[in-house]
Amino acid sequence: MPSTRLTRICLVPRLSGMGGMVSFQQKLSAGLSSRGVEVCYDLHDPKCQAALVIGGTRDLAGLWRARRKGMIILQRLNGMNWLHRRRRTGVKHFLRAEYGNAILTLIRSRLAHRIVYQSQFSQRWWERVHGETTVPSRVVYNGVDLQVYSPEGNHHRPLDRFQVLLVEASLGGGYEMGLETAFQLVERLQTVHHLPIELRVAGGVADDLKLYWQNRASFPLHFAGKVPAQDIPETDRSAHLLYSADLNAACPNSVVEALACGLPVLAFDTGALSELVGADAGRIVAYGGDPWRLDPPDIPALAEAAVDLFNDQERYRSGARLQAVSSLSLDAMVDQYLEFIQAGL
Repeated sequence: MPSTRLTRICLVPRLSGMGGMVSFQQKLSAGLSSRGVEVCYDLHDPKCQAALVIGGTRDLAGLWRARRKGMIILQRLNGMNWLHRRRRTGVKHFLRAEYGNAILTLIRSRLAHRIVYQSQFSQRWWERVHGETTVPSRVVYNGVDLQVYSPEGNHHRPLDRFQVLLVEASLGGGYEMGLETAFQLVERLQTVHHLPIELRVAGGVADDLKLYWQNRASFPLHFAGKVPAQDIPETDRSAHLLYSADLNAACPNSVVEALACGLPVLAFDTGALSELVGADAGRIVAYGGDPWRLDPPDIPALAEAAVDLFNDQERYRSGARLQAVSSLSLDAMVDQYLEFIQAGL
C-alpha cells in the first residue's frame, strides 16, 4: 500500500489539437475534488505531489523540472495522429500532427512514471510502434456521469422516419471521409432498404463541405454544428442510432455518451469499438478491407446492421444503457485514476 495519500495534483493543460479533451479535464477535476484531492494547473506549485499530462504539453522543461523535484508524472494516452500520412491535409496540418506525435512519444519514453491508455487498442498501438515501456501502465476507459447522460429526459425522436446521428468534434483535417461514409450508409438505407431516413451531423463542418453534401442529398440532411455539451444527451436520445465514423479511434467520447443515453452504436470494427460496444449495445461490422490504408469500407454490411438496430430498438437501447452502467461510469473512471496515481506515491 502507498505510504502517502494524494492531496494535490496538477492537471497539465493539453497540447492543442492532441489527445485529451477539455471535457475530460473538467470531469476528472470535479471527481477528484469531490474525493478531497485539490486540483491545480501549475507545474511549479510546490504542494503538488503528482501531475497528470492529458496527452502532451509544450512545457517539457517544466515537466522535467517537476519530475526532478520528485513529482509523479502520469500520462494519459489516446492514439497517434496518422490520417495526415494517408490523405492530403495541408503542410501546416502535417507538421502539427508530426510535432504532436513527437511530443507524446518523448513524454512517454523519457518523462512519465506511469501511463494510462484509454483502451487496449491504444496500448497495443503504442507498443507496436514504439515498444513497451519500463514504467507501470493500465487501461482506463473514458466515463460519463450516468445521471446526466441517461435515457430519461427530453427528446425529439422522429416517429415517421429513422434518424442516423453522426457526432464528431470536427469533420476536417482528413476526417471528412466520416461524413462521406455516413452519407453512403443513409443513401443505401433509403434506396436499397426503402426506409424513411434522415442524417443528423453534430460537429464542425466547413461551409463548402456542407453545401456539397446538401446538394447531393436525396434525404433530409441536418447540420447541427457544434452542439453544447449540455445538449448532447437530448441529441443522443433523439436519434435511433449513432454511427461512429472515426477510424481506429482509441476511446471516442461520442460512443460512451451515446451508450449512456441508451442510443445503440453502429460502427466498423476498427480501433477500440469492439471493446466498448457489446453484442446487445449496438452492431460492430467487419470493415471489409484495411482501414489503416483507407480501403473502401463494406457499406452494404453496415446498412444491414443498421436495419437490425432499427428493427429491435427496445433490445439495443436497453443493452446500450446496461453497457454504460456496467463499465463506463464517471465514478469508476475517477476511482481508477486516483488508485493508479496513489499507487505511485
